[in-house]
Amino acid sequence: MLFGESLQRITIICTLDCHHKRLGSLGSLRTSETSYLNEAFSFYSAIRQRSYYSQVNKEDRPELVVKKLRYYARFIVVCLLLNKMDVVKDLVKELSDEIEDYTHRFNTEDQVEWNLVLQEVAAFIEADPVMVLNDDNTIVITSNRLAETGAPLLEQGMIVGQLSLADALIIGNCNNQVKFSELTVDMFRMLQALEREPMNLASQMNKPGMQESADKPTRRENPHKYLLYKPTFSQLYTFLAASFKELPANSVLLIYLSATGVFPTGRSDSEGPYDFGGVLTNSNRDIINGDTIHKRNQSHKEMHCLHPGDLYPFTRKPLFIIVDSSNSVAYKNFTNLFGQPLVCLLSPTAYPKALQDQSQRGSLFTLFLNNPLMAFLFVSGLSSMRRGLWEKCQEYLRKINRDIAQLLTHSRSIDQAFLQFFGDEFLRLLLTRFIFCSATMRMHKIFRETRNYPESYPQLPRDETVENPHLQKHILELASILDVRNVFLESTIDDY
Repeated sequence: MLFGESLQRITIICTLDCHHKRLGSLGSLRTSETSYLNEAFSFYSAIRQRSYYSQVNKEDRPELVVKKLRYYARFIVVCLLLNKMDVVKDLVKELSDEIEDYTHRFNTEDQVEWNLVLQEVAAFIEADPVMVLNDDNTIVITSNRLAETGAPLLEQGMIVGQLSLADALIIGNCNNQVKFSELTVDMFRMLQALEREPMNLASQMNKPGMQESADKPTRRENPHKYLLYKPTFSQLYTFLAASFKELPANSVLLIYLSATGVFPTGRSDSEGPYDFGGVLTNSNRDIINGDTIHKRNQSHKEMHCLHPGDLYPFTRKPLFIIVDSSNSVAYKNFTNLFGQPLVCLLSPTAYPKALQDQSQRGSLFTLFLNNPLMAFLFVSGLSSMRRGLWEKCQEYLRKINRDIAQLLTHSRSIDQAFLQFFGDEFLRLLLTRFIFCSATMRMHKIFRETRNYPESYPQLPRDETVENPHLQKHILELASILDVRNVFLESTIDDY
């Protein structure tokens, strides 16, 4: 299913459960570009402000009430994508009242389904493991989009590539993970990480030196995105091929996979790109502890498993891959056949038992890539924080990111592929957050197994990046600010 240029940017593929069918088509949400979403927001807001549905509840027609409920569901998705969480909470309350009235007036078969929808959106907006609070204990709504000062600046003398992120495929198939409509928490967080914070053009014009460039664009475009929820192999390959075909020169395709791991069924004589398993993008198989059950006598491979070898044809152009899965290490066995820039960032394959119960609220690895400070607080055992301390820590984290950028660009042994991607702000921020994530986990007392640590292809020089004493010192300083230094190892920097 492909859409024309006028409906480009985000495409949502729906493989919905029965109750999700009540949401109807979300065809109007095919773009994450702020201007498109704002148009949808204005349209839905006008319906709400003018009370177009006010007379529906007075009529004895359940099908009209269902249309009203679908309207609320679509409006909530738009507000989620725009990060308008205050409006989302108001809409959820209104939707709850409407569902209660609907179920009270009509004895229909979809009552349970609509209540499940309500539970899903409530769980979705409460998925963040840490609350930021004002002095009056109201919750602060934080944004995880790329701000003007978000990515570390390239300093003079840094030699990096000139590639730019053009397209991103965000693929989700994590069982039991909180989701709403076609968005899992992991997909939503990665979507936000690949968005720029909208600029206030009026305030920009008031800045010194801005007047003379008023005719120039004040911001770059966001990358095109395709949201693929539980895609079949054929659907996924269709979108990969379309994105690959349209990729401009000197541009990068990003593939984000958040999915259940598929492991090899047996030892193969030859260990090629299809012999280490991969990730499952769509299946009705039984799942135990997040992993697919395979029969011992099963000789054929899983049809909807995306193997490293499946992506080889697309390495003819610059490719940036993020795999968040229990079998992410399958992508360590990647081979760069065409010499184009290629990087794979791979999640831990297992987490300490103390953290495993949180998997429903999203992966810790993706949380680090989306909101590293929140992830740091979570692994440190903190569940809330005052706004003033949060902002102080965010400022210190920006300093850490600047130093990580210097470690990367000054490294003498780093693979050049990392530097080729470092010129793009989104990819630069993802790389620095990846290194911060890996360094944090290596220093944390409960992350003691090798499978608890992120990995990459090509491998990073550990002594110059994730195990660098200067970075370790920064992490301990951040822990000291938060008064959680006791959960981290200090012996690693005794000789610093």
